[in-house]
Amino acid sequence: MKIKWLGHACFLVTSGNGVRVITDPYAVGGGIEYDPITEAADVVVVSHDHGDHSNVAAVQGSPEVVRGSGTSTAKGIQFRGIATWHDSSQGKQRGANTVFCFSLDDMELCHLGDLGHALTSEQVREIGAVDILFVPVGGFYTIDAQEAGQVCRELKPGLVIPMHFKTPGCTFPIADVEGFLKEREGVRRVYGSEAEIERQSLPAGSEVVVLQPALCKLNRD
Repeated sequence: MKIKWLGHACFLVTSGNGVRVITDPYAVGGGIEYDPITEAADVVVVSHDHGDHSNVAAVQGSPEVVRGSGTSTAKGIQFRGIATWHDSSQGKQRGANTVFCFSLDDMELCHLGDLGHALTSEQVREIGAVDILFVPVGGFYTIDAQEAGQVCRELKPGLVIPMHFKTPGCTFPIADVEGFLKEREGVRRVYGSEAEIERQSLPAGSEVVVLQPALCKLNRD
């Protein structure tokens, strides 16, 4: 499996047999200064309808779109959506959010979208086993570094990939990744946007893999 961070909460996940899944495609503007998305995909997963997470039109090809809670199947992949909130007041500030879990190459992936609160014990149970966790860490609009650490302790993933934090391509009033990393052990910084992961290479404990956003101009200069 190859995982490429395009920017913000948007990843391109490519399975061993070539199925391409894009998560939470952003629209440029309003604090998002990454380059426009030009990648193609077979499936697009949307955690909620805010413009920095739901720009499906930017994705090339004719992808199937997965939204909302419950179980659905696209391109032979089963996606489980777990209903959560975008804030700590049950959606009164920013509305709903969907956590998505799906399996590729015999690995369980979980993308938390714009999770804005601590998980309940029921939500932890619904999410279940996680091999690779995409977790927001920047705070303000989502859980912050401390809350993200708690989520990681509860879900016990093999790999943690932080997202939704301040970079040169994101001027939102959110924190950078360093506050999250300082409390973590087993941090691996990848000086590029991609990581290749195989089931047999998953660590026994949680490892944090920090990617660089592919569509940030400064990363290409």
